[in-house]
Amino acid sequence: MTNINKFQERQISKYSSSKKGSSNGFLSGYGWVDVSVTLRSGMVHWPGDPEVKIERMLKIESDDDCNVSTIFMSSHTGTHIDSPYHFVKSGVGVQDIPLSAVIGEARVIEIVDTESIKPDELRLHRIRRGERILFKTINSERCWKSDKFVEDFVYISTDSLEYLVDRKVRTIGVDYLSVGGYNKNINQVHRVLLKAGIWIIEGLDLSGVKKGYYELICLPIKIEKGDGAPARAVMRPYKRRWLHK
Repeated sequence: MTNINKFQERQISKYSSSKKGSSNGFLSGYGWVDVSVTLRSGMVHWPGDPEVKIERMLKIESDDDCNVSTIFMSSHTGTHIDSPYHFVKSGVGVQDIPLSAVIGEARVIEIVDTESIKPDELRLHRIRRGERILFKTINSERCWKSDKFVEDFVYISTDSLEYLVDRKVRTIGVDYLSVGGYNKNINQVHRVLLKAGIWIIEGLDLSGVKKGYYELICLPIKIEKGDGAPARAVMRPYKRRWLHK
């Protein structure tokens, strides 16, 4: 019989308990929370973008040797990163994203306003230079429950742009498919933030996390000259003093 030390026993026990009743499996055993949206055929997408189709081209049940799928969708589907090249002609693509933009301390800020994220509410949170800010709104509880696009999602108001740029925020994350409002200020919000060097994470599901400080990992697929790319985002809470010793 294989010898297993006490440390390995604890790891196996933690892994086993994490798999019970949790879709996050092993990650949840270490405090990680998956804040990504699961990609699937027919899921909600931005109006005008192609419908999401994930189809098997090879199937084991059809006597093929393995399962192989094709994926057809916009690069801005589900949880994804926007690169500057999305709205800035000379901007860098997603393949050149600095890892510091999507790995490290992040703060979840709960937004009370059910229309948009406005500067008066932002000032209450005293956002600091270089922060990674994730806005949790009613979108997380409301919008992801439907495969139909929700037009009146909470977005970043035009009046908030100057404040966010002045604070030199490193990264902004939102809990639906765009930082800008549908048929409102989508182009302006993207251009101002991306020109200022602020990286954008869209399509987060923050329903499972509370306001506060977290360790964030959100890595996009590395696509050459990518205007955007799907990403897997995970977070875990911690005490901030651990980071600033």
